[in-house]
Amino acid sequence: MRLIQHFIDGATVTETPARTGDVFDPSTGQVQAQVALGDSDLVARAVANAKAAQPAWAAMNPQRRARVMFRFKELIEANMDELAEMLSREHGKVIADSKGDIQRGLEVVEFMCGVPHLLKGEYTEGAGPGIDVYSMRQPLGVAAGITPFNFPAMIPLWMCAPAIACGNAFIIKPSERDPSVPVRLAELALEAGLPKGILNVVHGDKVVVDAILDHADVKAVSFVGSSDIAQYVYGRGASNGKRMQCMGGAKNHGIIMPDADLDQAVADIVGAAYGSAGERCMALPVVVPVGEETAERLRAKLIEAIADLRVGVPTDPDAHYGPVVTAQHKARIENYIQMAIDEGAELVVDGRGLSLQGHEEGYFLGPTLLDRVNPDMQSYKEEIFGPVLQILRAKTFEEAITYPTAHQYGNGVALFTRNGDFARKFASSIEVGMVGINVPIPVPVAYHSFGGWKRSGFGDLNQYGMDGVRFYTRTKTVTQRWPSGGAVLDQSFVIPTMS
Repeated sequence: MRLIQHFIDGATVTETPARTGDVFDPSTGQVQAQVALGDSDLVARAVANAKAAQPAWAAMNPQRRARVMFRFKELIEANMDELAEMLSREHGKVIADSKGDIQRGLEVVEFMCGVPHLLKGEYTEGAGPGIDVYSMRQPLGVAAGITPFNFPAMIPLWMCAPAIACGNAFIIKPSERDPSVPVRLAELALEAGLPKGILNVVHGDKVVVDAILDHADVKAVSFVGSSDIAQYVYGRGASNGKRMQCMGGAKNHGIIMPDADLDQAVADIVGAAYGSAGERCMALPVVVPVGEETAERLRAKLIEAIADLRVGVPTDPDAHYGPVVTAQHKARIENYIQMAIDEGAELVVDGRGLSLQGHEEGYFLGPTLLDRVNPDMQSYKEEIFGPVLQILRAKTFEEAITYPTAHQYGNGVALFTRNGDFARKFASSIEVGMVGINVPIPVPVAYHSFGGWKRSGFGDLNQYGMDGVRFYTRTKTVTQRWPSGGAVLDQSFVIPTMS
């Protein structure tokens, strides 16, 4: 059986691993590969190689590092089909969605091709008598990324591209459920001219995560996953003096105003709720129609749109989405559906019990629609992370915006309206990190940054964009004076001022 190995110091690790994990094919339910699971010794080995390689990479001028990033971008584009097929085989996404996953990561690589400009510091001439002040951005050393199963290309690229472009070495710890794509990306980076040891991939479970968080030479860690784990990772890493950036779960809301273009809103909502089988932290699993008439019209159109959805294997070009990632995750989603019913929600469309001919053991779930959900329900409070859409009705705009604002998560939110006044008030007052106005999945473009509020994000700096540059560098400020001759200045025993 195929063994997915670690990638350290520019090469695949060859020794037989002490522990392995199963990698399943979500379409069949069968084990398709084994992944090597590391330990603290393996992490120490990866960090040592990264630490040894990093100074020479950091000393390379930014323009030469940018050329490697340009070549890396070209190689990802040239190998898009291979990467998408690999991703779909392990995750279960349809091929088109896998290509979107890769493309959104590629856009961050593209942004980091401008690293010479992004690393420029500031300069002040004449800050005092004969004194000039300037700042510079310098890499941290070795950084690491702990990435989730749902975006096995995009999120590793969100993390590693800013880190390595800024002159750091990087270690990716991908999800054990779909670990192949990050290894292939590391191989392509090496082919692009990245020195050995600058980008490494170490597979593993909590043992490897804790080893990364405890290693003194890992200076920064970026994480994406559930909020409980994000909080744990943030706390343990921060207590060890590391710079931490931890993104957690979400329960994104879409508020539907009576004046919204309902046909467009429904098309957007269905794609945002059920695309990638709902396994996105920026999915839209809750809609909040304002007013009963809006709610009834929305419900009728959603039922009609859901009936046209096709669930299939990743290679089916007509499928809108594929299976969920594991049998355990499928069971978890089904439990949440039953929980909502038991709590009093109305089951409008039931996606349980779906079976595809020839793929009866696959982890497939049809789209589920639940109405008359209320904010006291546990199924509303928690992240389901599956193809489940809940309708939470509101009487007024003011009531509607209280729901995303009061929720424990604050990742994304959307408002569907034709009214600019409502949109402006909404964007200004909502307590959520990423806001869409008639945009169902408001993931910012690569030259802005990604980050949620409340239990959706732990740490002060967001992912990619200029926040990514800030996260993976530290600022050094130099105050200098060059003597120009003449009398020696008197000694001073007070703090220097510019008075």
